[in-house]
Amino acid sequence: MVAHDVGRADDVADDLHERLDARGLICPLPVLKARKRLSAMAAGERLEVLTTDPAAPEDFRHFCEATGHRLLVLEEEGDAARMVIARRQE
Repeated sequence: MVAHDVGRADDVADDLHERLDARGLICPLPVLKARKRLSAMAAGERLEVLTTDPAAPEDFRHFCEATGHRLLVLEEEGDAARMVIARRQE
């Protein structure tokens, strides 16, 4: 497993509000589905995204930079990735 220096899963595991299982979907669907889910969430709430798209980790980094959401956790293990994103403050 590769855990990127974004944050530790232990720090946010108990504070998740939503989960999006995007495994099996390819770019751009994981990001598009996450964007839709985040738009319905309150500021500061956390979305966990599970994906098998190899491009997803980089796509989610760029998505968060462009939109102001915070990428709290990025973990990769084999062909799967797990991200936790905090909805931006308005």
